[in-house]
Amino acid sequence: MRQMTESTSDTIGESTFRTIRGEIIHGVLRPGDRLTLDRLKQRYEVGVGTLREVLTRLASESFVVAEGQRGFEVAPATLSDLRELGALRLLLESHALGLSLGNGDLEWEGRVVAAHHKLAAIEKRLLAGESNRTPEWILYDRSFHEALISACGSRSLMALHTTVFDRFVRYHMLAGSFRGQPVADDHLALLQAALARDAGTAQRLLEAHVNKGIDHITASGTITG
Repeated sequence: MRQMTESTSDTIGESTFRTIRGEIIHGVLRPGDRLTLDRLKQRYEVGVGTLREVLTRLASESFVVAEGQRGFEVAPATLSDLRELGALRLLLESHALGLSLGNGDLEWEGRVVAAHHKLAAIEKRLLAGESNRTPEWILYDRSFHEALISACGSRSLMALHTTVFDRFVRYHMLAGSFRGQPVADDHLALLQAALARDAGTAQRLLEAHVNKGIDHITASGTITG
């Protein structure tokens, strides 16, 4: 048997972390699901030590919660948590957006335009009835919002925003939601305000965009508490 090196172990751990994190965000692992080490060991074909490290890391990002001697479970989904995440996302993203619009150069504009082009293409397909494209939409939606703030000048701010954004997106996936033409219109308006370097308008659009998302999830009836 080939001996596992430290770098190989790190690679497996990182891959397992991304896989479990993605399954939580996309609702494959549901709120409250027990994450028992024996079951996860079989499912992901990794050792118990690696799984403990992965679950501890996910707990630090609030994707899972530790239940004392009972182990871990997927973090619950509640309306109060959704609203808190929405407020935190706006705090981080609005600040980063203002910085980015002030600092952004031609390369930044190119990233924003390219990200919106991909997002708009997926939104067009979703509007045409290709509902199986929702996971792609989530990917390109995140890429667009990250492109908008990518010139903020702070890696720490970007990293924190990513964690909050992904926790917020989990609620959209639980609600099975693509909001249709209104969300596509929001993204186009954000693009136009960003390229015009109109920070005030962009921040107001972002606030309305996030709050409409919260309203949509709430109206879906899939989240309680």
